[in-house]
Amino acid sequence: MTYNFDKTVCRRGSGCVKWDANLPLGVELSEEQRERLIPLWVADMDFEAPDFIREAMQRRLDHGVFGYECVPESFYSAIIRWWATRHGLTVQRDWIFYTPGVVPALSAVIKAFAARGDGVIIQSPSYNCFFSSVRNNDCKLVDVPLLRRDLPDGQFTYEYDYEGIEKACADSTNKVLLLCNPHNPAGRVWAPEELRKVGEIALRHGVTVISDEIHCEIVGEGHTFTPFASLGEEFLEGSVTLSSHSKSFNVAGLHASFLFCFRPDWRARIDRAININEICDLNVFGPVALEACYSAEGARWLGELNAYIQENYNMLLSAFREHLPKLPVCALEGTYLAWIDITALGISADELEKKLLREAQVWINSGRMYGSEGYIRINLACPHSLLEEALNRIITILAV
Repeated sequence: MTYNFDKTVCRRGSGCVKWDANLPLGVELSEEQRERLIPLWVADMDFEAPDFIREAMQRRLDHGVFGYECVPESFYSAIIRWWATRHGLTVQRDWIFYTPGVVPALSAVIKAFAARGDGVIIQSPSYNCFFSSVRNNDCKLVDVPLLRRDLPDGQFTYEYDYEGIEKACADSTNKVLLLCNPHNPAGRVWAPEELRKVGEIALRHGVTVISDEIHCEIVGEGHTFTPFASLGEEFLEGSVTLSSHSKSFNVAGLHASFLFCFRPDWRARIDRAININEICDLNVFGPVALEACYSAEGARWLGELNAYIQENYNMLLSAFREHLPKLPVCALEGTYLAWIDITALGISADELEKKLLREAQVWINSGRMYGSEGYIRINLACPHSLLEEALNRIITILAV
């Protein structure tokens, strides 16, 4: 392996959200307990940025002036080249908008296509910012929950509720359908036929599809990411795609993302919403990092990263099967986020989050924030040794 994902980088005290954020309300830890804390919650990786990213940033740093800057054409060229070669999708230069993050972009695009009181369709469990972005635009949240399917090996997975989506899209007050592809927190890498069926329903009823594809590079063994817009001309024309290099290369703090949209009239609406929301500027290092990430070296790094995350997932799955067999683990196809059913414990997900913080000093996410009580989310993007220690602590507390 070329890259050292086993290296432990001390992030405590660096001001990062994952390690230094305030604890959930009602949880207090001593200074000693806080020093023991292992955070496996927010979707942020604990791996050091590889040299090819840092060297590109160093060259920009050496310039010494960091005023307002234009986003260079090389930024757009890198996106176009990457999506064509890696994902088989041809994107044109004038389709692309830059924003400081996918969540601000999501909020702006909802504003562009849904007026106050209009419905926005999601499928829970769902990324928590889907809920807040809908609320912040004064829109109506229309939840069509995913259907859970138990698997023969004791795990479970999720499928779309096509009948529910059809019913929601048929309601003329619902204007937008949000997709998470790959799905956070369920870890599904949606197959082309699944995306096509959802897309056909939405397009038949004139519902705009917004596809959040920020996790598209984190894909497990035997699975392939399919961009929604790649399914055919009508899917390209009827959708807006949001993505970034930030999640897959762990450079979210550099604040750079992008979206692309085929239709000129829709792009005018998006441009207006982006300006209304005042999300028109990037960190000067954001484009530099994107160009470094979207390279041959970046592709090699991702290959090794995905293999390492797969090893972490296998470790977690083995630990739960052996020591916590009553807590099924969702089959992970993509992302680095494990989704676990804790209903057998007889306590709420919020209570379990606090219990593990107090008694094990391990920080996981309660499923309530994703719209599904009775589940937790565990971040696998850390060195093997850190995950192993966290799992041992969790097992000590819960294996009774």
